[in-house]
Amino acid sequence: MGRKPSNRPTSFDIAYRAGVSQPTVSRALRGSKAVSAATRARIEAIARELNYSVDKNASSLRSQRSNTIALLFFEEQTPDDSKINPFFLAMLGAITRQCANRGMDLLISFQKMEDDWHVRYQDSHRADGLILLGYGDYTLYESRLEQLVGQGTQFVRWGSVSEDNIGATVGSDNFGAGRLAGEHLIALGRKRIAFLGQADEHYPEFAERYRGLCAAMAEAGIACDPALQHDAISHEDLGESAMRALIDDGVEFDAVFAASDLIAIGAMRALAAAGRTIPGDVAVMGFDDLPAASMTNPPLTTVMQDLKGAGESLVETLVALIEDRPVPEATLGARLIARRSTLGPL
Repeated sequence: MGRKPSNRPTSFDIAYRAGVSQPTVSRALRGSKAVSAATRARIEAIARELNYSVDKNASSLRSQRSNTIALLFFEEQTPDDSKINPFFLAMLGAITRQCANRGMDLLISFQKMEDDWHVRYQDSHRADGLILLGYGDYTLYESRLEQLVGQGTQFVRWGSVSEDNIGATVGSDNFGAGRLAGEHLIALGRKRIAFLGQADEHYPEFAERYRGLCAAMAEAGIACDPALQHDAISHEDLGESAMRALIDDGVEFDAVFAASDLIAIGAMRALAAAGRTIPGDVAVMGFDDLPAASMTNPPLTTVMQDLKGAGESLVETLVALIEDRPVPEATLGARLIARRSTLGPL
């Protein structure tokens, strides 16, 4: 504390100016919640004034950490053959910003689930931990997550949050969001509500959305008819096929809740081809609020997930694991975006 400022700014110089210890400066510049917001702001202001920047190499040598997070996208079916779910691409900006705020580097990689990615990152020490986005069939994904836990890899994934999750998970309140969707359609007088999405243990997020829909219907005294549920995963063509199958079944329905916007967009194509008007004959809503949702005809009612909160929570959860700190709350809320596909002309 009695050290005089040097010509080249160091963390000790900041500590001297701020009236705190050097370890406090280090924690504050890492974004540690152990330092109060006021103290952290004062330290950051002094660091900017002195044009101070963290020496990442020296810091890494001291901590035996790379100060790098690896973000792994897993291959999925997509309309444009990018193989990356557009929802996860939309989340990328928030993850990147949060890493930058933390002074950490972000290594982005595209993976096939069948590859040995879980071994590669552990052996190479290229990253202190992993963020996992996308997985397809969860039952095939589980064994890889168990291997990560077994080898001591720090990781967090985006997905369905439950008590029996393997490792740390951040996700939306899918049950609550499904109930919100059901309540919206029921309030509009819809009673025969179809669900398009694979609603079983293979796709637990979709299953939770369907369960939430059925809960809303039960509360309104409306039966959730299993004949109105058709499997589909997040691809426009598969949403269109599922909708065609539902129409061919000849069962009555006046609304569709699709487990994703991509499924909903495909369903809208099938309804138009069958001469069904939206929302006159059938109200349609999706999930995710992709940019394309506002550009359909009519614009698609959907459930918007908290992309900013998701990106921040994924990074903060992983950093907490790396630093052996308590893991923050992992379930995020979602909100309804009502448009003309359910409301009609505005």
